[in-house]
Amino acid sequence: MNRPVLIGLLVAVAIIAFGALSSMFVVDQREQALVVRFGEPKRQITAPGLNFKIPFIETVFYFDNRVLNFDAPAQEAPTLDQKQVVVESYAKYRIVDALTFFQRVRDEQGAEQRLGPIINSTLRQELGEIPMTLILTAQRADFMSAITKQVNVAGKEFGIEVLDVRMKRVDLPQENSEAIFKRMQTQRQQEAARFRAQGQRDAQALRAEADKQNVVIIADARRQSQILRGEGDAEATRIYNEAYGQDADFFDFFRSMQALADGLAGDSTTYVGPPDGDFFRYFRGAAGNGDAAPPTAVPPQ
Repeated sequence: MNRPVLIGLLVAVAIIAFGALSSMFVVDQREQALVVRFGEPKRQITAPGLNFKIPFIETVFYFDNRVLNFDAPAQEAPTLDQKQVVVESYAKYRIVDALTFFQRVRDEQGAEQRLGPIINSTLRQELGEIPMTLILTAQRADFMSAITKQVNVAGKEFGIEVLDVRMKRVDLPQENSEAIFKRMQTQRQQEAARFRAQGQRDAQALRAEADKQNVVIIADARRQSQILRGEGDAEATRIYNEAYGQDADFFDFFRSMQALADGLAGDSTTYVGPPDGDFFRYFRGAAGNGDAAPPTAVPPQ
């Protein structure tokens, strides 16, 4: 076999192999496919597996077979009681008719562009028939179910099935929120001032009661101390009288020594005076030889 024939054979085999590979495509279990020939849909494939198409003539478009999420843009809507609310919603949908979907919206982005205004208009219509307070109750599930049914009817025109529509956030407009916040702040400040005034009033009452109790306790303590001091003085006087009655001379000598020790207390105290005072009568002898003179009775100090 000469060289040109071999080269031509290899080229033909390569073209056949490339064509065979180009004619095969795989549909995943999470997908569905639509075969289009020159822009005209030919067949829809929903079962997963290996499939074939005409190379270079037919094109395969894949669509997700799972439940898809769509976040609708936030919008402001009035309620039945003329309250403006900002609503953020989302929807869950699934492509059920790939042919209609391809013909009407082409892809997921086109479907969401058509689905967003439908959800917003349906929400505005339903919110306009209920008061704002009802949005925060369990009855919200009822009108959300009604919204889902209406959106699903409109979505069938695009080959999709809308499974659920929910509101993920309901809020007041920014200017309303600021006004409400300021009103709440004013109310809290007034309440704080009221609590502070009540606390000061209670503190003054407690302080006055404490001062009164302090005066009463101190007066009672002073009265008790005077009573105890009087009883102590009386008991001391009784003891002194008993001691004096037992040995008057010794008691007179002991009290004189005690008075002398109290009068000359301290290491640096010096007594300057004549030695013939009463404190020295026990140190004077009768004949000047140092013998102590007989004691003289002195009443107790």
